Amino acid sequence: MTPTRCGWVNDDPLYVAYHDEEWGVPIRDDRRLFEMLILEGAQAGLSWYTILKKREAYARAFDGFDPERIARYGEGKVAALLEDPGIVRNRLKVRAAVGNARAWLDLRESGTGFSEFLWELAGGAPVVNAWRRLEDVPASTPASEAMSKALKRRGFRFVGPTICYAFMQAAGMVNDHVTSCFRHEACMTMSRRPDHR
Repeated sequence: MTPTRCGWVNDDPLYVAYHDEEWGVPIRDDRRLFEMLILEGAQAGLSWYTILKKREAYARAFDGFDPERIARYGEGKVAALLEDPGIVRNRLKVRAAVGNARAWLDLRESGTGFSEFLWELAGGAPVVNAWRRLEDVPASTPASEAMSKALKRRGFRFVGPTICYAFMQAAGMVNDHVTSCFRHEACMTMSRRPDHR
């Protein structure tokens, strides 16, 4: 019997796997959080499904989402990325990814890890919501607005409140699986394990 899932998932096995295995699972690894921030920024104005299909191409193009390597990208690399058909060839988004890598490094050099910084903004532990319908799920919250402001102060770009909320959902800072979805309870259980990666 097919389990009940959130209504935003289509029947593409890639999308189903993302919903069933990743979305809403708490991430506390600095590099994985950086990857999700880059991908959520790339999503702005597009669907997550579009970005998910390009995820492997993004990983290749952006050196496995390694902030130290991305931070060193010069104009030649930016120009090459803007010719890469595997990613969203938007100059502002590409430059934001490079700038965000530099901001990530600056944060680390200040003695604060990316995960520590973000999870403190998110309240330290996942928020478990109990939405019954997809249309009840907000596009942003006061917490995502606060995260957006804090990231911008640190030099990050493409981190508006809506992008930050999508990021928080993806990274398991909030559990926004609807209550009828079979993953709601599973992610709630994982939320109780602060070492989950």
